Amino acid sequence: MNQSRPKIKRSRRLGIPLTPKCVQYFERRPYPPGVHGRAARRTESNYKVRLLEKQRLRAQYDLREGQLRRAFDRAVRRPGKTGEELVVDLECRLDALVLRAGFARTIYAARQLVTHRHVTVNGRRVDRPSARLQPEDRIGVVESSRTKAPFLVAAAGAHAPQRTAPYLDVDLSGLTARLIRLPQRAEVPVICDEQLVVEHYSR
Repeated sequence: MNQSRPKIKRSRRLGIPLTPKCVQYFERRPYPPGVHGRAARRTESNYKVRLLEKQRLRAQYDLREGQLRRAFDRAVRRPGKTGEELVVDLECRLDALVLRAGFARTIYAARQLVTHRHVTVNGRRVDRPSARLQPEDRIGVVESSRTKAPFLVAAAGAHAPQRTAPYLDVDLSGLTARLIRLPQRAEVPVICDEQLVVEHYSR
């Protein structure tokens, strides 16, 4: 079975491409899967609209419900706008920053690199994708992994984003990156109306 199929179907259901491979499928069929996918959607309830937005955010970071809920609880306790604080919290996850740095092609691949202990933070191996980084923390690939095919591809720039995240200082050839500062919401390439997510959890 083609492992990309579930992600393609999920992308169409959520209305956003979740991986680069999904983009071409999504462009050809920009409607939900199923026999009624092409039909005009009925007017959706406020609850369903907010639920869909939460599911979109979860999917883009590949989170379980409990992980997103805990991130929301942290965001509520911070002084800024809760929605923006939520996105910043998620963007500072190690797997998200590995993806933004161009060390992996998708969030799924980034998570796998971390759990397989290929990634270091400040020189120490970290195998927890949910680890939060702080400004001046440094990400790297362990020396023994740099000659492996996935990292040679990454070092050549195959996964580098078209626009480098301004909150990261990346050395692709050296497979290192530094979090310069906390991201701002407008800089985070996530498709989401985070206020709707806040409203979903605050109901």
